[in-house]
Amino acid sequence: MQTRCTQTRSADGPRRRVAWATALVLIAVTALLGSTPEGATAAPPAAVPVPVLSWGPCEGEAGDAPGDGFRCATARVPLDYRRPTGPTIPLAVTRRLAPDRTHRTGVLVLHPGGPGNSGVDFARDSYDALPASLREAFDVVGYDMRGVGRSGQVECWNDREYAAAVDAARGVPGPGALRGAVRQGLDFASACRQRSGDLVPFIGTGSNAGDIDLLRQALGEEALTFYGRSFGSYVGTVYAARFPRRVRAMVLDGAYDPRRYAEVPYAYDAAQFEALDAAVGRFLDWCARSATTCGFGEGNPRRAWDALERDLDAHPLVTASGRRATGYTLAYRLMFNINAGKEIWPHLGQALEAARTRRPSFLLNPPSPASFDFLNANLAVECADRVYPSGRPLLGALVGAHVATAPLLGPPIGLGPPTYDHNHAPTCAQWPARRPSRYEGSYRAAGSAPILVLGTTGDPDTPYRDAVALAGTLDNGHLLTFAAEGHTAYNRSECVSTLVTAYLATLALPARGTVCADETPPDALGRNRAGIEVDETRDRIPTPRLFDGRAADALR
Repeated sequence: MQTRCTQTRSADGPRRRVAWATALVLIAVTALLGSTPEGATAAPPAAVPVPVLSWGPCEGEAGDAPGDGFRCATARVPLDYRRPTGPTIPLAVTRRLAPDRTHRTGVLVLHPGGPGNSGVDFARDSYDALPASLREAFDVVGYDMRGVGRSGQVECWNDREYAAAVDAARGVPGPGALRGAVRQGLDFASACRQRSGDLVPFIGTGSNAGDIDLLRQALGEEALTFYGRSFGSYVGTVYAARFPRRVRAMVLDGAYDPRRYAEVPYAYDAAQFEALDAAVGRFLDWCARSATTCGFGEGNPRRAWDALERDLDAHPLVTASGRRATGYTLAYRLMFNINAGKEIWPHLGQALEAARTRRPSFLLNPPSPASFDFLNANLAVECADRVYPSGRPLLGALVGAHVATAPLLGPPIGLGPPTYDHNHAPTCAQWPARRPSRYEGSYRAAGSAPILVLGTTGDPDTPYRDAVALAGTLDNGHLLTFAAEGHTAYNRSECVSTLVTAYLATLALPARGTVCADETPPDALGRNRAGIEVDETRDRIPTPRLFDGRAADALR
């Protein structure tokens, strides 16, 4: 006998109403946090021409001077991958060969953070910080991604416009600041369309990943070894998602949660504001406990911070360059310098006290023209990657909420002019260009080799939760945790660096659940610390230093 399941109309009605209510809630949440992605990046057709690399002296080197051992080339890649044989864009590439050609392992691509940092400079500046085992095993390669540096620098605001905006910004924004931030975001977006309209649709990470694979082919490699930090972790994630079989080994340091970043950007921004403010708060709390070592605030550094911001707003300091330093300048510089971790906390305290007494301080250096190049690309690339729900009421409500949850740096950064990651919403929510180069697809990287994800528990820039999420998203992701303050982990910990180096060289993964807890403690002020200032325009892998009083021989 055949049995049938039946339902009465009275039972079906409530279920349908519940289903419709659930659907409406989901629609509302989507409108609040993200929107349907647009402009999916189609996989490059097989007929995409592989660039020919003609290696020669790098910029500034004479033809007969090898310089630092790197050689440079230009790769021409399609501007629009939907037209693979159409107009091209030049990419600047650099390479230093492994010394022993018979025993080399392959190519190690180093990708900086940003977006906006030069990958050519990153490779060259970071080479000496790599352990000998990696320098001997790999050709080290870097490139400037499209829209950055030597690869067609994007321009939205020019130097004069940027300088005027940041010099007028305040550490404690007044009434109308939110409306001003939205207005400046629209002005920046309009300037991008006017000055770089032919380029900005095509600088997204989907196309960037296609460029990397063309470089792989041009270098004659079956698979790549890849280290990407901060934004470079998102680039690596997209590359692995699109070309999983082309990954030999991959380290993603200071990782992004790719789905939240690209698809629910308001929620991603909120977490960044919270992480930044929490890190600054932990530093100021340390100053309160260690007043003599910190040297700022006389036991109440939070109150001293607020007073210093207000004083600089009311009485801006004229710098040696003739520019004005305000409370906004202080907040902008601290946003980047807090990334260095506990070891520079005493130096930050010293710099804050110098600012309070109107003495020279690296926290009072206004953003420079080099910063403006970085920020133009930082905004334009992320607006090409991310789709914010449109509508000024939603924009105002959510930016206001982000600022309210981050009282230390939220107001100046969130309500200031278009600059770094945290305040991209006022520009990207009003972005005028289409996004054909945006990646749209799964981030699982199904079929890839194991991918090592590094997360720092107190990271002010890419929250630790992002690394956990990415490791869980990847089909073959493995999480290595650094229990520390600061942004990224490699070469800031002997434990992390030894494990990462072993993985890159031999493919040996750390045991699951490994936590490294050997952060360098706050550094004594008496030690000579050249280059203590963090410059947002020049990313580099930190140079290994003494760990617990012992030379890090394992890293060399």
